[in-house]
Amino acid sequence: MRKRKAQNLNQNIMRGVIAMALIVLLVCYLFLTMVSCSPAGPTFSVSGNVTSAEDSTLILEQMALDGVRPLDSVRLQTDGTFLFKVRACAQDSTAAPEFYRLRIASQVINFAVDSTEDITVQADFPTMATGYDIQGNEASRTMKTVSLLNIQLQQQLRRLFDDNTLSTLEKADRAQQLVDAYKQQLKADIILRDPASPAAYFALFQTIGPQMLFNPETDKSDVQYFAAVATQWDALYPAAARTVNLRNIAMRGLRNTRPARPWELNIDGEKIKETGIIDFGFPDINGRERRLSEFQENVVLLDFTAYSLPASQQRNIELRELYSQYHSRGLEILQVSLDADEHFWKTSCEQLPWVCVHCAEGLLNDIVQLYAVQGLPSIFIIGRGSEMKARGEQITDLKKAIEREL
Repeated sequence: MRKRKAQNLNQNIMRGVIAMALIVLLVCYLFLTMVSCSPAGPTFSVSGNVTSAEDSTLILEQMALDGVRPLDSVRLQTDGTFLFKVRACAQDSTAAPEFYRLRIASQVINFAVDSTEDITVQADFPTMATGYDIQGNEASRTMKTVSLLNIQLQQQLRRLFDDNTLSTLEKADRAQQLVDAYKQQLKADIILRDPASPAAYFALFQTIGPQMLFNPETDKSDVQYFAAVATQWDALYPAAARTVNLRNIAMRGLRNTRPARPWELNIDGEKIKETGIIDFGFPDINGRERRLSEFQENVVLLDFTAYSLPASQQRNIELRELYSQYHSRGLEILQVSLDADEHFWKTSCEQLPWVCVHCAEGLLNDIVQLYAVQGLPSIFIIGRGSEMKARGEQITDLKKAIEREL
């Protein structure tokens, strides 16, 4: 009898343990479901071959903002073929690209996915991190260039510190030169070429060991490049977590490196009353400062934009029609470019008939924030006498809004 009771007790205990384990597994599953991508979302695939890696484990990982998340793995067979199908984080056309990597031990291949692409990778394990071929999107191929330059820099630094003919100070000086050259190459060839791309974002966060190569806190030049990418991502993916994080980093860096500003930061209430607007000035294509208050006799269409945005050319065609129709009656267009690349801005606006100025800090500039510009393009109509009349979200018919003020 006692033996049967003991058996029943043990069975109840085991049932309790099993039930508790199932609850824990369920909670873990629900947690992972909440913090990872939606199970109902689109999928992307990563497939290919990694040769010379038989019996090695190939791991697919997401490079999330809060750290590395393992998503799937496979033990490679003799031919090295693999296929991963993954629920993509991007749920619609406005969601930001996400970053992933394939890894065997310390050998990694980084890539980006924008929703539902099919990525293919061919590699040989001994040289997996440097000799791979990746197809599926241009950003991932550009990211390979960034990674190879980083590996080259690490090799150069290793050789430098092994050189016993140099003093410690000489090594430190030459190491800084190598790092500066690497950063300058990324700035010119990757970031400025397409600041909206995943590759530009990836370039900003390159490291040597635990140390970030770009300094977004106190290096004024580096901060400007963070601001340039943040501006473009703000325009394309304003609600994405990566955009918010990047914008916060850039704003903090701008505050840390910004010199004392003129009166715009301490806006004088009397000046606003006198002009009816918050005045500002930015340089035009010839370097001359053009101020909004110059155009008090005009109706002004104030346009914050970026010529690098996909629809910019078509939009400028539409603005040209408005300008041709209403300029003789007193309309002026003041277009503030927030493009990161000043040369690109000058090239894009040199044939435009209205006043074009450039704001290098983009959406993170104080004046841009004072005008509460949340995305690009963003327009305002300012009546004669410099009186603010309407902003974009209040305007249902731009022609009629302009005609009312003329």
